[in-house]
Amino acid sequence: MNDVPRIRAARWADKGPVAALIADALHPSTLAEWLVPDPRLRRRILADVLEIWVEHAMFYGDIHVTDDLSAATVGFHRYRPIPPPASYQTRLTAAAGPHAHRFDALDQILTDQRPTEPHYDLAFLAVAARAQRTRRGSAILNYHRSRLDRIDLPSWTATTSGAQRLYARYGYISRPAITLPDGPAICPLRRNPNHPADARPVTKPHPALSYAHDHNV
Repeated sequence: MNDVPRIRAARWADKGPVAALIADALHPSTLAEWLVPDPRLRRRILADVLEIWVEHAMFYGDIHVTDDLSAATVGFHRYRPIPPPASYQTRLTAAAGPHAHRFDALDQILTDQRPTEPHYDLAFLAVAARAQRTRRGSAILNYHRSRLDRIDLPSWTATTSGAQRLYARYGYISRPAITLPDGPAICPLRRNPNHPADARPVTKPHPALSYAHDHNV
């Protein structure tokens, strides 16, 4: 499994498998535990909510996957403000039930911290557990980097502390961590395709957050 499959744009039929892939990768994290404390419901809720956002990226961004669907990136083209997913609150409540407020809180926090200038928002990067250490994560990030460099667009992401080193190898610079209310820290990172060392995100402070200098979901 060390030969990396071809990387391609996702198809409509891939949205369920891509959401499941991300849910599986996110499931063991402290962020997933904060979003859905009940372990019996966690994976299903994560997959159902993620499918809403994967579908949304097909209209307002892009999704790239390996041919075997063992790795994926999901991102949004934030050249200007984009609308929320269609009927989002209704769909979120149906998917997450009493946990919907946690997803709302996370979305608001990330919105408040996201750069205000045009940029590419790398929302998710996931590699299947069976494909760890097979160069798929590196291959899909290389593909992502080459696309950004061709269009000379800054990129932003938010991740967990364990992924910071991987992103750093591709020009992402860590910014001050964001501590979720009564929850774990998530770490914004910014990449400028021309001058990564000079990258500085344009953010708005969130009154409910505490900051710590310290990781992508």
